[in-house]
Amino acid sequence: MSDLSLRAVPPRSHPARVSVGTESRWPSPRLRVGLLGTYPPTECGIATFTRNVRAALLEARPSWQVPIVRVVEQPAPFALAEVAASWVRGRPQTMSHVLSVLNECDVVVIQHEFGIFDGDDGEAVLDLVRELHVPLVVELHTVLVAPSAQQRSIVQSLLDRAELVVVPSASALARLRATHHVRRGALVPHGATANFERRPHERRPGGLVLTWGLLGPGKGIEDAIRAVAELRDLYPPVTYVVAGHTHPHERANGDHYRRRLEALAAELGVGTMVRLDDQYRDRAALNGLIRSADVVLLPYETTEQVSSGVLVEALASARPVVATRFPHAVELLAGGAGLIVEHADPLSMSLALRRVLREPGLAARMAVHSRAIGESLTWPTVAEQLSRLLESLVMRVPFR
Repeated sequence: MSDLSLRAVPPRSHPARVSVGTESRWPSPRLRVGLLGTYPPTECGIATFTRNVRAALLEARPSWQVPIVRVVEQPAPFALAEVAASWVRGRPQTMSHVLSVLNECDVVVIQHEFGIFDGDDGEAVLDLVRELHVPLVVELHTVLVAPSAQQRSIVQSLLDRAELVVVPSASALARLRATHHVRRGALVPHGATANFERRPHERRPGGLVLTWGLLGPGKGIEDAIRAVAELRDLYPPVTYVVAGHTHPHERANGDHYRRRLEALAAELGVGTMVRLDDQYRDRAALNGLIRSADVVLLPYETTEQVSSGVLVEALASARPVVATRFPHAVELLAGGAGLIVEHADPLSMSLALRRVLREPGLAARMAVHSRAIGESLTWPTVAEQLSRLLESLVMRVPFR
């Protein structure tokens, strides 16, 4: 696809105003909001986010309808009632049904990552938005400092077509404005479930360091294991738990990556301190594990990450955090909820962990700051922000 331009959206007629006494106001809309993105049972951060956004919107606005259009690798039956259509990668003919569903909505919200959609850098998303005749909101989960010409063109075409672009952090919005023309942008944070209550019996004698999420290269787990090896002198010994299934892309290799990490821990003499835990946990069980952590460790290698669901969940659990210097961590931890370390620097990471685990009063102070931030990131708060933006948008944009 060489033409990345998008055609104009047909005009819509405004809804009637409602008179109340001597005042005139817009009615409170009962919206049908189409969400497009990956969705469970697909295992990825966007799928989890889309599911949580839908649940939070319906909690905030029970009268709304929020059908899901999911992007999938292979056709599959709609096991979940909320899934109205599937856009199957490599099968452009499935887009016709997707459009019929989305064009019956009052507004469509696209969850955008370059790797979700077909084509180079996911350019097939532009084929879809050309045929949308309803207001469009684009949620950008990645905003690159130096996008390629193709990536820049795709994002700018989406911004030109969208009535609103939503980003999860101030750093993302600043990056976007530095690299693109933005007509209307809004910051709506990544949400999390409130998980503040910690029970005394959950504490462990030597301290629990926790990382969680799908396991795969690029998350800095090797650096984290090397950092834990620098804590071998502590007694009682520290426990480092890496919780989560292996990423689906890595499972095709027979879980070799997990075994390489186990071999590294054994080689460094911390095999008993490091636990690569791939057991399934539902939300309640995972929340309990997070609450039990003395410090959450985010050793990520990337310098591009402007949104981290794990970071937000840690703060919504009032946990101290040690993280590498990726943008979302720098932004949220600057007020005292965590310590920032350089990328690929296990020694700095170990020193930060040692401080949190052993410096009197530090973890407690960090937990107070963490909770203060986390309370502003819970799903009800985030959903209310997004709901109001969508209501305002539908009232402002002409109807079909």
